[in-house]
Amino acid sequence: MAALASSLIRQRRGGKDAPPPRAPGPARAPGAPRPPSLCQQQLRGLVAKVRGCGRRRRPREKPPEPQLRGAIARLRGGHGHFLHMGLDGRLDGTWEEAGPGTLFNLIPVGLRVVAIQGTRAGRYVAMNGAGVVYASVHFTPECRFKECVFENYHVLYASALYRQRRSGRAWYLGLDRHGRPMAGPRVRKDKAAAHFLPQLLEVALYREPSLHEVEEPPGTPPPPGTPPPPPGTPPGDL
Repeated sequence: MAALASSLIRQRRGGKDAPPPRAPGPARAPGAPRPPSLCQQQLRGLVAKVRGCGRRRRPREKPPEPQLRGAIARLRGGHGHFLHMGLDGRLDGTWEEAGPGTLFNLIPVGLRVVAIQGTRAGRYVAMNGAGVVYASVHFTPECRFKECVFENYHVLYASALYRQRRSGRAWYLGLDRHGRPMAGPRVRKDKAAAHFLPQLLEVALYREPSLHEVEEPPGTPPPPGTPPPPPGTPPGDL
């Protein structure tokens, strides 16, 4: 009797300590794959990270350089000469329209501001602080010309850097009666020497020219808007 009583007590204690039965999960279709366990999910995530670190990153493609829409043209002066640039950079006027040195690239470098580059010589038309017209190997601020249309539909090219210091009158690119380049202060906008008629041949795309510093000769007047030097400043320090 004692053994029977002890066994009954053990069964009652075992029923109290036993965990409740689990609720049956959703029925899985026959042949369906088992869902991955938590350990398998962590392992797959670790493998994916290792593979991602091992891949080589593709180099980023550089954005295309901005293109400037310009034109190839011949510049016919008011006296009938065509602006000409030789291989050595010499500028003059010629009567021969079909010469290779009469082709120029008109490259926009600002609002109504252009750079005039000889297509064969590769140099830029420029005007220095004394008003002298020359051909520059590099594109400098002296190579920038303001483009404006005159009353007779001819085009004027004025220096964007220099002008008359006292009156503020612009310095223009011009060819005299003999086809020789004139100094900017001597060219008047209402005279035929300053009038050019561009003959457009084709439209082209250009890269923006890189700007170089300009070395101004001594005695060059400062550009408009420059404050005057303090009194007592030596000429060499200007």
